[in-house]
Amino acid sequence: MKFRRIGSDLKVVYLQYRRNPAALFFSFFFPILIVALFGYIFSGAGSAVTTVVVLNEDQNSPASVAFLAALNNTSVVQVQVVGGSSWTPSNFAAELGSAGASVGLIVPAGFQANYSAHTNVSLALFVNPTDAASAGTAEGAIQGVANGFNLHAADGRAIITIASIHNVGSQIYTYIDYLIPGLIGFTILTSPMFSMVDIAASYRKDGIFRELSLTPLTRSEWLTSHILWYIVLTFINAGIMIAFGVGVFSAHLSIGLGMIPFLLVGTFLFVSIGMLSGTVAKTPESAAIIGNIITFPMMFLSGTFFPVSSFPPWLQTVAHVLPLYYVIDGLDQAMLFGNWNRAALDLTIVLVIAVVVFVMAVRFFRWRDS
Repeated sequence: MKFRRIGSDLKVVYLQYRRNPAALFFSFFFPILIVALFGYIFSGAGSAVTTVVVLNEDQNSPASVAFLAALNNTSVVQVQVVGGSSWTPSNFAAELGSAGASVGLIVPAGFQANYSAHTNVSLALFVNPTDAASAGTAEGAIQGVANGFNLHAADGRAIITIASIHNVGSQIYTYIDYLIPGLIGFTILTSPMFSMVDIAASYRKDGIFRELSLTPLTRSEWLTSHILWYIVLTFINAGIMIAFGVGVFSAHLSIGLGMIPFLLVGTFLFVSIGMLSGTVAKTPESAAIIGNIITFPMMFLSGTFFPVSSFPPWLQTVAHVLPLYYVIDGLDQAMLFGNWNRAALDLTIVLVIAVVVFVMAVRFFRWRDS
């Protein structure tokens, strides 16, 4: 064993590594990106509090208002009282889901009368199974305030209690029901993005685009054919996930025409973004970096694995800028909550972004480099 040869080869490895932007990204910047994303999501940076949507059925009686004021003053939750004809106890769970809320509370009619008479007051708490942190924070705060009121009224005897805990959207929903739409959105993002970024950069490097320029095929035709291919793959992937979720985990999903536009337009969008990213990159390595920079924040900040409502306020604002957020939210509204107005708004936003990005991709895409 000659250490001189080992040193020479080590120098070659170092030079190759230094000249590979993708390797540098995954070695030095990707760990920082992951730590930053998860750190901001779970650290509560920005003085994040859990929003509790409250339906006060006791006609804003002094006792119920005082209870909600005490809950709001805990500094760990923010009370948001709702009303109107659409917010009723019977459809409260569905309205919470449509509004994207993770926690809800119903203060029952007769709260003040029963509390004054020292008879039981039963609160109904609604939580999102995918947002255990917010659910636990809200339940602890509500129970703590209830204990204080109980101590004041009857020396700690349980008068105000959390009688029942329901799920946002529907009582029959479980964790898998909320997860599947997010995972479908995840596949709509990742498969077209990574593939198109790699294809655009490698085809240009290997001269395949130059050869295609000698055929009658136009740039928009080539891009459209790839969009159609990934739409087919998206439908297959979505069908597999839904079938597996329903067959193995007994998922409760509304599988209908409402989800189809998001599979179509979402794929159209991310194929176009992938093509645009690969087009502006000079090498396959730099294309991979651009693709990862675009993709990874959307993976974790768009509601794929964690509800956006659990993020710090400023991070929620960032999430609302990301196109994948509207794809996943639209799938949630179509497959879980049946809120077609909000689903239509999400679809419109995604479609507008997709058309703009597609035009840009065609505009900058060239068979031959200048």
